[in-house]
Amino acid sequence: MGDIRTSNLGYPRIGEKREWKKALEAFWSKKIDEPQLLANLKEQRLIGLKKQKEAGIDYIPVGDFTFYDHVLDHAVMFGLIPKRFQESYQNHTLTGYFDIARGNDAAPASEMTKWFNTNYHYIVPEWEGQTPKLQYNKPLEAYQEAQNELGITGKPVLIGPFTFLKLSKGYEQTDFSKHLESLLPLYVEVLQQLEQAGCEWVQIDEPSLVTSISEQEIDLVSSTYHYLNERTSINVMVQTYFDAVSHYEKVIQLPVAGIGLDFVHGKDENLSSLQKHGFPSNKVLGAGIIDGRNIWRANLSVVESSFSEILSVSPTANIWLQPSSSLLHVPVTKKAEHNLDELVQIALAFADEKLQELVNLRDFFTGNETIKSSQQAENDQISTIIQNSTWRKQDEQVTHTYYQERQTAFSVRQQLQAKKFQLPPLPTTTIGSFPQTKEVRRNRNLWRKGELTNEAYETFVNEQIEKWVHIQEDLGIDVLVHGEFERNDMVEYFGEKLAGFVFTKGGWVQSYGSRCVKPPVIFGDVKFVGEMTVKETKYAQSLTAKPVKGMLTGPVTILNWSFVRDDIPRKDVALQIAEALIHEVQALEAAGIEMIQVDEPAIREGLPLKEKDWDTYLNWAVEAFRISTAQVKETTQIHTHMCYSDFRTIINSISALDADVISIETSRSAGDIISTFETKAYDKGIGLGVYDIHSPRVPSVEEMEKVINRALEVLPKELFWVNPDCGLKTRGEEETVAALKHMVQAAEHARETIGSSQKV
Repeated sequence: MGDIRTSNLGYPRIGEKREWKKALEAFWSKKIDEPQLLANLKEQRLIGLKKQKEAGIDYIPVGDFTFYDHVLDHAVMFGLIPKRFQESYQNHTLTGYFDIARGNDAAPASEMTKWFNTNYHYIVPEWEGQTPKLQYNKPLEAYQEAQNELGITGKPVLIGPFTFLKLSKGYEQTDFSKHLESLLPLYVEVLQQLEQAGCEWVQIDEPSLVTSISEQEIDLVSSTYHYLNERTSINVMVQTYFDAVSHYEKVIQLPVAGIGLDFVHGKDENLSSLQKHGFPSNKVLGAGIIDGRNIWRANLSVVESSFSEILSVSPTANIWLQPSSSLLHVPVTKKAEHNLDELVQIALAFADEKLQELVNLRDFFTGNETIKSSQQAENDQISTIIQNSTWRKQDEQVTHTYYQERQTAFSVRQQLQAKKFQLPPLPTTTIGSFPQTKEVRRNRNLWRKGELTNEAYETFVNEQIEKWVHIQEDLGIDVLVHGEFERNDMVEYFGEKLAGFVFTKGGWVQSYGSRCVKPPVIFGDVKFVGEMTVKETKYAQSLTAKPVKGMLTGPVTILNWSFVRDDIPRKDVALQIAEALIHEVQALEAAGIEMIQVDEPAIREGLPLKEKDWDTYLNWAVEAFRISTAQVKETTQIHTHMCYSDFRTIINSISALDADVISIETSRSAGDIISTFETKAYDKGIGLGVYDIHSPRVPSVEEMEKVINRALEVLPKELFWVNPDCGLKTRGEEETVAALKHMVQAAEHARETIGSSQKV
């Protein structure tokens, strides 16, 4: 057996108690100044490094910490500053950095989209004719800080040039190789400076290698790493994750010192490739054998089996035991989880626990008998949890007794619904939530602690609903929502109302910027228990003659935004959730709520990274949505909503959902999605987000009109809706009202234009 060591790929930024988030938001609200922000974030950065050192990790990542987003860090490091922000970013100011991510009064933020198939969002780099130039060496700064402050010889982390360019926008595909070539000298500068500083290993992340890349693209990757290898002697670990690599036989021949593979999410295919093509004896194999994206302890028997298969192919290989991906995607520590069932608590492993798992596995595989005995005992406990859980046996037949199709075609439903609701052209609405102020959060916390009675809390929520129903009416919005003031999170709220979920106290993960979410844990059978949203929605409807939408989170989003048991097919879980949600849809309809929005913002992010696997996933995702929505009257209008993503690849599946109206989050990339409809017709109701709610900026009426008019060039005016691009819970009241006022005015102007053109 060769040398076995431990390596981590990345550590959560947010802090045990979300200190990172709180520092950023305090700076943005001018409660602390820049020196204080820098001091606070440095403290959190060093805490994470120190934890990894104390855990005994051999190769500790540095440079993965960020002030907002690691992709944005690379863009500004290489001088790819969008033209509209070049003035505010002069001298590499922190304000200019945040402007790119969040926008400012003069310019909209850069596009934000999902990081592969995760719920993490990155800022999309923009190529606007700039010549890339190394502005500063962030990995070097991180390497020197870790060495000087903690005596850590770190492993700097960079996004690989191929992946960085694949994640960017603003260039023609025919210019891809030219732009790639322009980046390579900058990577050489970074690597040479690291080498001169004494750095031995650098981790270059190339997750794009697990996607369906072409032969031509893998040849570009090969030439890229030959270029780097010829100009630097530093040890490079090319790291992949989230799936099995494509073109395995070419990837392992890259002229680098190590290759990192995912033996969790890409396990079967990577192991098969390993057995078929072997692994070079002169390279380190980074074996991602514990799950970097889920919260469960590693199953010892599964890990041991995978490790044995690796050794059977490469018995003398030098192996780094690693998570399957960065630990960015899991919470920091489970030490606050005292309220969970003891056996469930034992089964959990957050980031800190996964570090210890790596060290224990290293000792286990190198013959430490004490560790072997301890690990086996804990593995037996986890097996007991699974055996005692309420989930049905996997071999039980899953049957569905629910309709999966609306009983009337959309063209017929459209006419009936138009007659029923009598909405104006280009009807306006919002996506669901309104600002969750400090007062809203404070009252909810008091109620949860038992310091506010149920009656008092219900009165408070009703007051908020009434306030915002009147605001919506005064603004002239056509279809209203109740505002979701009783909800903490769009997934956690429903998890608390359904059977089969458990909840953590400190299980926070970063979604985008300072926005953190606390995914619920699906552990048992998911079942409908009782009405979840009817009371608040019915109350809102009683206050107005305008239609009020019922607001639900869809089955695939609840699945994808939860931590789910990894021993159960995800399809089965999604269909169970769908079967629970149809009861709530029917309860809303029975209460007189006949516009019902079932949000599916996470359908696209769950799409497998390889095209060959798309159809299987999309088929059951569509099936789940239709199970949850199909059993309604033909006059009941079903809405849905989807988040930032490339929709061109799944537009047919979106249509197959058979929702009467879909709203798509597109304000940061409206041109891209609109171009989709130039080549692919969409024949149902649709609203493209006309402004970005993830930025505090209030766009002008003219900006929103421009989006509407551009959309109407390719979408039928009879089917087009006007709405923000997402929910408004994170925004302030003043900016929300101002932006919605502009949105309604933009819709009214567009209606006038339509009317004038019809008269002509």
